[in-house]
Amino acid sequence: MATAIEAEGLVRRFGTLTALDGVALQVASGTMFGLIGPNGAGKTTLLQILAGVLDPTAGRARVLGHDVVEDAARLHLRIGYVAQEFTLYGALSVDENLDFFADLYGVPARVREERKEELLRWSRLAPFRDRRAGRLSGGMQKKLHLCSTLIHAPELLLLDEPTNGVDPVSRRELWEILHDVVGRGLTVVVATPYMDEAEQCDRVALIHRGRIRAADAPERLRRAVPGTAWELRAPALASARALLGATGLPLRSHLMGDRLHIVAAPGADVGAELRARLTAALGDGLELRQVEPTMEDLFIAVSGEADRAAGEAAGAHVAPSRRAGDGPAVRLDALTRRFGDFVAVDGLTLDVGRGEVFGFLGPNGSGKTTTIRMLCGLLRPSAGRGDVLGQDVRRQARQVRSRIGYMSQRFSLYDDLTVAENLAFFGRGYGLGARRLADRTAVVMDMAGLAGQERRLARELSGGVKQRLALGCAILHEPEIVFLDEPTAGVDPIARREFWDLIGALAAAGTTVFVTTHYLDEAEYCQRVGLIYQGRLVAEGSPRALKEGMRAGVMLEVECAEPLAALRLLRAEPAPGWAGLFGRRLHVLAAEAAEGERAIRASLEPRGLAVARVEPVPFSLEDLFVLFIEMEERGRRERGG
Repeated sequence: MATAIEAEGLVRRFGTLTALDGVALQVASGTMFGLIGPNGAGKTTLLQILAGVLDPTAGRARVLGHDVVEDAARLHLRIGYVAQEFTLYGALSVDENLDFFADLYGVPARVREERKEELLRWSRLAPFRDRRAGRLSGGMQKKLHLCSTLIHAPELLLLDEPTNGVDPVSRRELWEILHDVVGRGLTVVVATPYMDEAEQCDRVALIHRGRIRAADAPERLRRAVPGTAWELRAPALASARALLGATGLPLRSHLMGDRLHIVAAPGADVGAELRARLTAALGDGLELRQVEPTMEDLFIAVSGEADRAAGEAAGAHVAPSRRAGDGPAVRLDALTRRFGDFVAVDGLTLDVGRGEVFGFLGPNGSGKTTTIRMLCGLLRPSAGRGDVLGQDVRRQARQVRSRIGYMSQRFSLYDDLTVAENLAFFGRGYGLGARRLADRTAVVMDMAGLAGQERRLARELSGGVKQRLALGCAILHEPEIVFLDEPTAGVDPIARREFWDLIGALAAAGTTVFVTTHYLDEAEYCQRVGLIYQGRLVAEGSPRALKEGMRAGVMLEVECAEPLAALRLLRAEPAPGWAGLFGRRLHVLAAEAAEGERAIRASLEPRGLAVARVEPVPFSLEDLFVLFIEMEERGRRERGG
């Protein structure tokens, strides 16, 4: 197989910082190659060098046969590079953006029109071709950015976290487009913080501190994870995790939604003892089984938990003290917000209890941020009522703002200030006196694991540390409720886990947490979640209640050859039912397990797609999210809305 990328000894320094430290890499033509690693590991720097927009300090790289330094101008016409920051023009329509990039790359008029029509149809953006890019949802903007990059038919795509901040439905659509691209012979290199996305790549490299620590096919990387992995399902997972921490057994554990994932050290035969101890403490209502290690296990094993010592202590010093107060922390009654003729929030009615962690979920553009801005007193409702801590957000906005904390999608930190200076700035903004500011700063620094970083500039911090600092700034004044708008977007798995440890500590101390997220494994940590779609609440309850209440059928997990081809075949058949891609496996909704398995095998095996395994699995929140949204969209189409 031909080679699209060859790199040897790549080094890149920024002053005294070594971002890449001797990277060697080979990517085969016509394949999907994934890059994973902690924030600040060097993934973006590597992509920029391969795109010819940044010169290496040392080493060489050849891309499509061109030297990235000597032949950069010729290389640019043969590659497409999608950076983390959009380069779309918000005032231009979808059509005009595509025309602009076609002009930029010198695409002839006749070829342009043919290619544009194909891309619009392919990305499902054809109905929105006249809409301004600035008015598109986040998922649509990502698809338009990808189409703008493909307009000149590049041979190589370099993508830097293309699904960051995108809802699960749009994320799946984008990845189906990427698989189509590879199927047509293009080579794709993609950096991603999502481990299920990394599973879909042909090969994956894990970068840590500027070096590639592991590179291989995902299944081989998982098999190389040291130790054994176990999965525990039980009614009281938090108690189980605390029990495991006190056993002295050589293992680590973390919550993964409605289950506890456990990894035992190499050579440790802990299965029987684990089961005995857990059964003695929790009773017989548990399920413990050995499972394959995950890509996240690899990430943690290679990146090293020693780097995260501060994060593991985060939240340990927040003393529980439930806050007093009558009534719900948040009460919405037909809350509505219009922008001209557009209804962003449509009659939302909802209660959130005090001290509760409430997850607010929904596709891009569904009204989540607009709702939070109204609850924070930053945007006036058009109709209805919203109360926060018993105060009306329309008439008492100033009082509300003094009692809440708000962390927006875009960090509100000042990059040219140090950690300590950022905390001081926000503390004075909240009106804290010198003594209280000093006391609260010490508490926040300890809680957020920021000790020892007081003098570092905010711009020098990794994404995970920035987020902990941003949260620290939002809770300096001890707010009774904190609103967090996609706080972990684009952050690596370990940093996300640390951040949720902080959220748990805040809730244990009595703070109400109202949080939006596109990581549905995170939403499993919430006591309750609400799903909003086109401004309306379509589902609400605890994650467990929502999953147990799903009566649409049984979810089957399918392991088979060529999962994308299998997905397309199953979608073309009337039976078994809805199907979606989860990593390298399929989830298929069937009315009944045995009949569903027969229908799956009958669809795939005669066409040469071997089926290795079909078994029922519990519904995940991501399953529910996609199903709810698809049911809502189908209902609206049937009603003609």
